[in-house]
Amino acid sequence: MTSSLSRDLVFLILQFLDEEKFKETIHKLEQESGLFFSVKYFEDLVLSGKWDEVEKYLSGFTRVDDNRYSMKIYFEIRKQKYLEALDRNERGKAVDILVKDLKVFASFNEDLFKEITQLLTLENFRENDQLSSYRDTKTARPLMLVELKKLIEANPLFRDKLEFPNIKGSRLRMLINQSLNWQHSLCTNPRPNPDIKTLFVDHNCRNANDPYAQLTASNQLISPVAKSGSFLPMGAHGPSAAVQIPLTAWMSTSSMITRPVASGGGTSFLTPLHSAAMTKGLGDLDIMTKTRISGVPDRIMLPGKNPGQNHCSATDELPKTVARTLTQGSVPTSMDFHPVQQTLLLVGTHAGDISLWEVSSAEKVVSRNFQVWNIGASSMSLKAALTKDPCVSVKCLLWSPDGSLFGVAYSKQIVQLYTYHGSHEIRQHLEIDAHIGSVNDIAFSNHNKQLSVITCGDDRTIKVWDVATGTKLYTFEGHMDAVHSVCPHSKDNVHFVFSTSVDGKIKAWLYDMMGLRVDYNAPGQSCSTMAYSADGKRLFSCGTNKEGESHMVEWNENEGTVKRTYRGFHKRSLGVVQFDTTKNRFLAAGDDYSIKFWDMDNSSLLTTIDTEGGLPASPRIRFNKEGTLLAVSANENRIKILATVDGIMLLCSNESHSLIASRIAPETVTKNGDSRNQEDVKPRLTEEVNPVKNWKLTEISKPSQLRTLRLSAHVKTDKISRLIYTNSGNGILALALNAIHLYWKWPRSEVNLSGKATSKVAPQLVQPASGILMTNDLAGAKPEDVVPCFALSKNDSYVMSTSGGKISLFNMMTFKTMTTFMEPPPASTYLAFHPQDNNIIAVGMDDSTIHIYNIRTDEAKNKLKGHSKRVTGLAFSHVLNILVSSGADAQIIIWSCDGWERQKSAFSHIPSGRTPAAASDTQVQFHHDQIHFLAVNETQLAIYDSMKLECEKQWVVGESSAPISHAAFSCDSQLVYSSFVDGSVRIFNASNLQLRCRVDSSAYLPSDVSSAAIYPRVIAAHPQEPNQFAIGLTDSSVHVLEPLESENKWGLPYPTHENGSASNGRPLSAVVVASDQHQG
Repeated sequence: MTSSLSRDLVFLILQFLDEEKFKETIHKLEQESGLFFSVKYFEDLVLSGKWDEVEKYLSGFTRVDDNRYSMKIYFEIRKQKYLEALDRNERGKAVDILVKDLKVFASFNEDLFKEITQLLTLENFRENDQLSSYRDTKTARPLMLVELKKLIEANPLFRDKLEFPNIKGSRLRMLINQSLNWQHSLCTNPRPNPDIKTLFVDHNCRNANDPYAQLTASNQLISPVAKSGSFLPMGAHGPSAAVQIPLTAWMSTSSMITRPVASGGGTSFLTPLHSAAMTKGLGDLDIMTKTRISGVPDRIMLPGKNPGQNHCSATDELPKTVARTLTQGSVPTSMDFHPVQQTLLLVGTHAGDISLWEVSSAEKVVSRNFQVWNIGASSMSLKAALTKDPCVSVKCLLWSPDGSLFGVAYSKQIVQLYTYHGSHEIRQHLEIDAHIGSVNDIAFSNHNKQLSVITCGDDRTIKVWDVATGTKLYTFEGHMDAVHSVCPHSKDNVHFVFSTSVDGKIKAWLYDMMGLRVDYNAPGQSCSTMAYSADGKRLFSCGTNKEGESHMVEWNENEGTVKRTYRGFHKRSLGVVQFDTTKNRFLAAGDDYSIKFWDMDNSSLLTTIDTEGGLPASPRIRFNKEGTLLAVSANENRIKILATVDGIMLLCSNESHSLIASRIAPETVTKNGDSRNQEDVKPRLTEEVNPVKNWKLTEISKPSQLRTLRLSAHVKTDKISRLIYTNSGNGILALALNAIHLYWKWPRSEVNLSGKATSKVAPQLVQPASGILMTNDLAGAKPEDVVPCFALSKNDSYVMSTSGGKISLFNMMTFKTMTTFMEPPPASTYLAFHPQDNNIIAVGMDDSTIHIYNIRTDEAKNKLKGHSKRVTGLAFSHVLNILVSSGADAQIIIWSCDGWERQKSAFSHIPSGRTPAAASDTQVQFHHDQIHFLAVNETQLAIYDSMKLECEKQWVVGESSAPISHAAFSCDSQLVYSSFVDGSVRIFNASNLQLRCRVDSSAYLPSDVSSAAIYPRVIAAHPQEPNQFAIGLTDSSVHVLEPLESENKWGLPYPTHENGSASNGRPLSAVVVASDQHQG
């Protein structure tokens, strides 16, 4: 056997040991073989402070003096052990550690060893300046672990040892079965049902009187035993499929179906509407599904490990460390983390106020007290309820799926929707007088590709509302008591809503049928809440009945029966137990003054955390999207933030550039409940009397004034005509005028742990082994009329692109052309993916039409006519469900995505002295709120309200100034980046289009390059970093630009008061005209 096969055999044995749960043996073999380093096991040892075991495990992979990374690893571990002994006042043990463990480092850094020794002379080692920030063991170990993981990843001795090979489950068993099958085939007189009971000798069929028993009728060579790790069945036929009653059965039934929970079959919860296989289009390619082997249970895949290689303790992945404590001011009743900015926490309270917290810095960035926005338009019942009892509490609040808005349900009839604009800016969007009595729950749904909000209340109804207009779309009636919660879901294009009521009923509703479809009793007749796992494949409910008995179960979606009941609740829970799910693996519930955790696949309680005490009987809980943070309501109006090791890293990385630190807040800021005026937190100006006089436009003209990186390319290309960051933020895609695409990707490294685009590290130009380039079809294209354009799919897997010829669909992994379509004439001039369906694209054409094209069926579904010249820009709003188009005719048109009807149109303002041709290349981009949009052409920047199609703000280029070449919003829509034909880049405040920074071409172009004819044709903003952008130049180069780390922003905004006026008292003009003389 070669050494390579020996190595493979060790991995197969490791997999087998894991499947058989030989936990200690696994790690012993890992250490002795030195082939696989289990980061999770190492984390567990470090966090537990098992220092001898930590070093013993490390010794299998590296020694102290192997290299500088190894030396640093051992030093950090031994230093922590030394500090903990000092902290416990165990001087004798500390001396022993110093002599035996730390003295070895004296020969490498004698001064450092002396300084460590001197800590023994201090009463408290925190008197040392470098250790003054040391808090305690509980917080120090996770912080040290972050550094250790960085060192391990950078250490070449651990290369290729941090990831377990991708091996199919039970691989060793399968190889053994194959061998036995082969041995059986060589038998002289093979028996039809041999019974093999040993592997110590080769199999050989004997006579009928031999002691071996017959195999079962399944014809398996090795019979399975009653445990998950049994040998895999090798029979040709799997178990027969269970007979299921599909969803269509109860959809077509006119009468309501009622089933007890214990029912063994009958009505299905979620069986798909259409069982026939459908032809897969682009949208289907975005999420690849894997065939499951019947009888083989799903396994949880840990990062970098094989599904069968789950070595670590499950509790390692749970947030257990109290990383932050927030003081809210009143009792928290509902919490929700932002789906994208995962350290942003929305909180509603018993007093009716809502707050937005930046958890990393423990700062409250927004606070709003309850008020009715339009009391005059309110119903008489609401006015009467508020007159009788003005006290209002928040029942539930929730972010929309993309985080662009959030909804708040109150105990008095109404729901309020706010749009979120990044930083500290939220705006009132919609107020709905929704129910009589309390509104108990709120949820968002994308039924019919239109965002809607679902509410339920004390009036026993469920209602569905259009988010854009507040129009009521559906009302579901049938509950006999107050509706407690709603849970919308969809499966195979079947959209439905579960609802639960306080009398213990669970009902399901279809939007289109307008009637009750399913009626069940919740376990124990409990007042329950329902929730799906993050992948939408598993359904759970949790609640408490009137007797205080709590029940949490997993449902069998196909049968409508309870699949698993979770144990571990207190016999008499106080209040309705709250629960949440995370990582498609864990369940958590607040019960008995603690947080209880379960593994989804195990009904027994996994662990309990009391968060160092101070919790109410039934605390409210909420995970962030990645499950690295957990918000827990605590006594004394506090919220505790629990974190995993990755969560602590997330908080630390965000703390240095929190929302408050990076922006000047226009309102009172609260930090841990301590209110301070704006003057206490904003940067001090030299003269407070006249800040405008002291404000100066930031001019950047030297390379030393910013961070810049030119992306290298070995492919000869033409001018860059289109540029975009990948949605993941780790790459940049460019399209040159000669139809060639360039794709750069940033790898993870010691310098760039996140793998995101940055100016600190040069990316790699991606090129497949085949050597092919993504090149657009040019057949039929007229060079003088070519308008290159492309659009990237949401998961960065595909790019749709054209350069005057056919539209090409490229695979971003292989660069292969998957298909081409829409041969000119007319030529395509702009492309945009539909936000809810990757199979639908909008294609702007040279003949002024817009085609709504279905890639799956390869046909144009609709043809929109309204422009008189070619289409130059397209942008979708998923909130308003509209498409905005711009054309060379200077016209902007809004189309409804429901029937593709024209709703509004307007012409761009042409500045005096300019011809209409100046607006011939107008492009559009939606603001983060999905309501306002930016329109840009060579003469102006303009921000429109799409609901009114009115220009709210405008910046016009002076007659003697260089034209604009392109512009884009920053990812948080707080800035507008604009490039000019003179080579400069200007950065504006999006709120008022006031110029705040100008970057001259001399700051990013080499000194030996003549900048006379070189300028940025296109500009693109990073999707997660608001202060990073990239430019594509006429010399075919691409540059990434960022402010200096010491600045962390592009200049200072022009001083304004809260009413929008300038600090000198004059109101800001809606139209700002630029000139060659700079502001300031």
